[in-house]
Amino acid sequence: MRQKYLFIMLCGLLLLVNCKGSDDSVTPEDPKTVSTGQVEGKVFAKNGTKPIGGAIVFTIDNKNQVHHTYSNADGTFSLTTPEGNTTLHIQTGNGLNFRTEVPITVKKNETTTVAGTDSKLNQVAKIAYIKGSFDKIEDIIASLGYTATEISYHDLKNFNTISQYDIIFLNCGSRGFAQTGTSAPGNDLDVFSNLSTFVTNGGSIYSSDWAAAYLVGGGMNVDYCGMYGGFIDDTLICFKNIGNAGIYTNCNVSNTALAAALGFNTLDIDYDMSSWEKIQNYDPTFWEVMVQKGNEPLMVRTNHYTNKTDPKIPVGTSLNNNHMTICHHTPNGNNITITINQNAWSAHQAHGDYVGSCTGSTSSGNIYYTTFHNHASGNIGKTGPILEYVILNL
Repeated sequence: MRQKYLFIMLCGLLLLVNCKGSDDSVTPEDPKTVSTGQVEGKVFAKNGTKPIGGAIVFTIDNKNQVHHTYSNADGTFSLTTPEGNTTLHIQTGNGLNFRTEVPITVKKNETTTVAGTDSKLNQVAKIAYIKGSFDKIEDIIASLGYTATEISYHDLKNFNTISQYDIIFLNCGSRGFAQTGTSAPGNDLDVFSNLSTFVTNGGSIYSSDWAAAYLVGGGMNVDYCGMYGGFIDDTLICFKNIGNAGIYTNCNVSNTALAAALGFNTLDIDYDMSSWEKIQNYDPTFWEVMVQKGNEPLMVRTNHYTNKTDPKIPVGTSLNNNHMTICHHTPNGNNITITINQNAWSAHQAHGDYVGSCTGSTSSGNIYYTTFHNHASGNIGKTGPILEYVILNL
């Protein structure tokens, strides 16, 4: 009887061993190494000639894990990703304004090269600009192969007009008499209110030099701290147009991502106009300094602005309606901001991702400000690539 019992136990053990199957089986407790291949290419602006550094390049596997890298300053990238049919995503900024999706087939231990015609960044955003007296950011936008619509200063008073755009560029000198018809446009409180609502609901703006008046108040420019109007409190940033003409040498690109995208971290800036706006003080918890001379900030940005009293009104192009920006948790803890199709959100949410940028509020847009700007003459040196970065990362 004892021998019979042992025989039954032995047969049962053999049966269990056979039920485990072959080495091809994969279980969560005993994961198998995933076969991968390489994807290489070069990111270009829409014009097909300007290489774009700092773009995030990624794929999403069947477990909704993101495999990502960034393009180098010369636009090149190399990404290791699981084999099979997938989509290569290329984005700048948070991906809402400029992005491209390329279907690819990744083969085990092989390199797939993406054609330059497929890796050009597409413009998803609708872009507007206010014509300025000393700035022509629209020329740089066009040189990259993108389009921007000119709107007037008075259009800023109508939220239904500006709400159709994702980005608004406020050129230096765009609050002058020729645009406003008055020498005291600082009283246009509806303009400030609309810009506040625009940013709060996800729209992004860029202003340069004298266009600081849109942010903190003033007429054509900001004469001193505490000007009337604006939508950003003076405790967060304060300007005064006391800059002198001359060259700022050895300025530092203090943002590491910006420096990596540009391929340089120092530059000289030619301030060829006197009375440019110098930043007197700023709140470092609200603003991030991107470029500086010593301790003096020359370019700042924020995505922390929000006004809880502003109405919740959708802004931006309808092309974004089926996409959303999320903060994705990577296994190594380096969280990344990407834009995904809304249909994929539930799977990402299940492993801890959340809606919105990994920094800042969940819904507000970006505000960029530069003390320097692009002149119509085009004599802007290394600030040119910086402004190109601003355009693509708003």
